[in-house]
Amino acid sequence: MQLQPDEAVRRLLVSEVARLATASADAVPHIVAVTFAEASGRIYIAIDHKPKSSTRLTRLRNIEQNPSVSLLVDHYSPDWEALWWARMDGRARVLEPGNAPDEAVGALRAKYPQYREVPLDGPVIEIEPARTTGWSYR
Repeated sequence: MQLQPDEAVRRLLVSEVARLATASADAVPHIVAVTFAEASGRIYIAIDHKPKSSTRLTRLRNIEQNPSVSLLVDHYSPDWEALWWARMDGRARVLEPGNAPDEAVGALRAKYPQYREVPLDGPVIEIEPARTTGWSYR
């Protein structure tokens, strides 16, 4: 059954991990698991200091070329009556290091205790939501 938009937003925001889908200018898709937080109606994703394969991340390059993104969260269970997903589509931009709003940094630190111990001084992805949809078995 289709989730009401406010319920899809609620489920998305309380989730701890999401999948961020981007596409290059040539429409080559890329999806990656991310942590995120909401502040002032926007979604923020910090590029932190966890080991990465490169400092020139595909997700950042894709957003610079094509700002349309999707953020997906879901719940799987062997009890299929408990299944659900929520997806937020929007436009993203990359905020250069040090340019994330204090409220966004505070929201990330409040949601993820790990961020209280490390500097969040890398780029930050900011998503302006355009549409949120979802589905639930019940």
